[in-house]
Amino acid sequence: MTVFFYTIASAAFISVLSFSGALLLLAKDRFLRNLTIFLVALAAATLLGTAFLHFLPEALEAELPERAFLFPLIGFVLFYVGEKLLHLHHATQRDTGHDPRELGILSLAGDFVHNFIDGIILVVAFLVDVKLGFITAAAIALHEIPEEIAEFGVLLYAGFSKLRALLLNFLSASSILLGVIAGFVVQDALIPRIPFVLLFAVGVFLYIGASDFVPEFRKERDPAKTVALFLVFLGGLLALWLFTFLE
Repeated sequence: MTVFFYTIASAAFISVLSFSGALLLLAKDRFLRNLTIFLVALAAATLLGTAFLHFLPEALEAELPERAFLFPLIGFVLFYVGEKLLHLHHATQRDTGHDPRELGILSLAGDFVHNFIDGIILVVAFLVDVKLGFITAAAIALHEIPEEIAEFGVLLYAGFSKLRALLLNFLSASSILLGVIAGFVVQDALIPRIPFVLLFAVGVFLYIGASDFVPEFRKERDPAKTVALFLVFLGGLLALWLFTFLE
């Protein structure tokens, strides 16, 4: 019951982070851009650190067949294909002059699926160890903030009102709760497969962190800001490594 409570509470907190998009209503554009890029660097560190320093060692504690190492590749490739399809669809929408609202709906659908998977990953992490669960929740939360800010911006671009954009963003983010519930419903089948799910999550986190987030802050050309971003990234990795001593 305690594990269920911790997981649900963490998922609820993460879903509330969808309202971080409201920062767009309050912050000046320049400040928001500067803040967001540092959050991106921190999110990249938490995703990569969680994958390599927490998920992978946990998975390797079990006796795994060689085919188990296909799962990181499956996670990586599935998210690559999904993102490519999303980009191609966006390009098609722009070329054909369709209603921009379709872009917003597609973006919400992608966010819904992503958060649902995050919920299952969260269940697996808490079932393995409560501390690992909280570390995973922190990793998801940190990458959720810049994502939700961006998602809110997409919905505004798509023509949704500010209030409706906030509401829809919250509803899509809340799919993490559905993922948690689904994970606990099938936990008897899930528990023996935890190492495989963790390896799948390694591929997912590696793809999102290394191909989406790192390239984003690597674009920075200002020397001082580049150093600051690297220090944030390195600090995030160091924090994740220090967390290993608490497990």
